Amino acid sequence: MSGKLKWGMVGGGEGSQIGPAHRLGSQADGHFSFVAGALDVNAEKGRAYAQSLGVAADRAYGDWREMLQGERGRDDRIDLVTVATPNATHFEITKAFLEAGFNVLCEKPMTMTVAEGEEIVRVAEASGRICAVNYCYSAYPMVRHMRRMVADGTLGQIRLVVANFSHGHHADARDQDNPRVRWRYDPAQAGVSGQMADCGIHALHLASFILGDEVASLSADFASCVPGRELEDDAMVNFRTERGTVGRLWTSTVAIGRQHGLDIQVYGETGGLRWAQEQPNQVFYQALGGRTEIIEKGEAGISDDAARVSRVVVGSPEGFPLAVANIYVDLAEAIRAQHTGAAPDLDATRFPKAVDGLRSMAAVHAAVASAGSEGAWVDARPPMLR
Repeated sequence: MSGKLKWGMVGGGEGSQIGPAHRLGSQADGHFSFVAGALDVNAEKGRAYAQSLGVAADRAYGDWREMLQGERGRDDRIDLVTVATPNATHFEITKAFLEAGFNVLCEKPMTMTVAEGEEIVRVAEASGRICAVNYCYSAYPMVRHMRRMVADGTLGQIRLVVANFSHGHHADARDQDNPRVRWRYDPAQAGVSGQMADCGIHALHLASFILGDEVASLSADFASCVPGRELEDDAMVNFRTERGTVGRLWTSTVAIGRQHGLDIQVYGETGGLRWAQEQPNQVFYQALGGRTEIIEKGEAGISDDAARVSRVVVGSPEGFPLAVANIYVDLAEAIRAQHTGAAPDLDATRFPKAVDGLRSMAAVHAAVASAGSEGAWVDARPPMLR
């Protein structure tokens, strides 16, 4: 199938933190045209902003329901809709678009509850549509190279994975009334968890993705370091995977001096790897008894997994928006295969799916339960996958 696919967006309007990354990412490789949107809870503001971005007036919608009705009746309906609205709305919007036969890319967390996550998995399977979740850190080229090294046995049997997603940008108690900060610790808006559900699940998914393994059980300790916060701003989680790998996860918003704060280390019988999002071009590798080797994005001999989602020459960084773009690269190939009935490239099927969103929410609820039981070990798997 030739020509651009048609893309629409719900949420992610003017002032949104994640909206620009999706608009840049979807357009980066020429696979999608931005043709429809319901971008703001204020209908007129959303319509105006969509039109300012080049969306035609008749496809600049006032809300997601209007967009769903408008698009489902068109011969040139969108091929993919991105849901980038507040967390509590993800389930309803994603489910409605899937049931109407649309492919969906949902921001994380996919749902607020495990039951909702299981429902999305069932709806996606029944509809035959794609439901992807934007765990975009798994789409960095060198993260995909790490996954390939683990899968190829370069490190031998994996013994230990250590993941961190900790920053200090919510450490100031004077931000108590800042709406961009406050909602993250408000159960009415964020759900049962603060930092674990916001950033911890990114690190946990990254560990599962690189290992090709899933979290089976966990033990958690939560803390609210800034007075007045109902939900945690710091969490330490120990976990075990289904294959028995030991996992350690730290996630925090009060770690002053850390900036973005996402990094991961993987240790096997015969070697170790480490990667940090702030230096995304490089993976540090050391074989047992050897010296540390720096593997660079774009260098000769890099895995096909990494080369496929690299755009610029060695030494030139590809940052967060292009990691998001790599999710859209995968989705474009999968959607075109859907249209033609052809099988997509296996590498194009590695994007995070509804089942990954479900596993993440199950882990969040398990961590909440564990933290509330003095760190008791609990089953982290969703009921439908036990």
